[in-house]
Amino acid sequence: MDQRTTQDPIDPNQGQRRFPFSRHVSAAADTLRDTRKAWPGLSLYERFEEGIVVVLTGLIGLVIVAAVINLCFRVVLLVVYGLLDPAEHSVFQAVFGMIFTVLIALEFNHSILSVLHRQESIIQLRTVILIALLALARKFIILDASKTEPLTIIGLAAAVLALGAVHWLVRDQDRKDTQTRSESPS
Repeated sequence: MDQRTTQDPIDPNQGQRRFPFSRHVSAAADTLRDTRKAWPGLSLYERFEEGIVVVLTGLIGLVIVAAVINLCFRVVLLVVYGLLDPAEHSVFQAVFGMIFTVLIALEFNHSILSVLHRQESIIQLRTVILIALLALARKFIILDASKTEPLTIIGLAAAVLALGAVHWLVRDQDRKDTQTRSESPS
């Protein structure tokens, strides 16, 4: 019995090592193939939307790559010069602030890609709320509490609570909608 998982870098069909990003390249190729197949049946606006999504995805991808290169460069410089002290709060804030920025961009890009996969309409409210929560988490990480007004911290905390409540409500509604669709005869 073969114990390999889908994340195994050995391709079970060929027995050779695969390129580490082959899964993503394959997904992109599948998406483009699906788009080409669906293209004749799309309205003019849907074609416009598809084109914009492709351009935005490419641009955001470039920004993400540039941000990761910048992050790597800065971390390497901090290590080379012996300045990477995780106990130093400002270094921690700077590095993790940059990491969260990349994560926010990745989530944003993923939400746009879901349009290309025809899984969702333009932007789902749940995704926007999740991105806002990530941005607030980043803000709390880079926040210098000693120099920030207490009302600002209270306001940010209230925003997190409000977004969390809305996310819970939207998630609950999505579950009900999914359950209703699965129960109704098609």
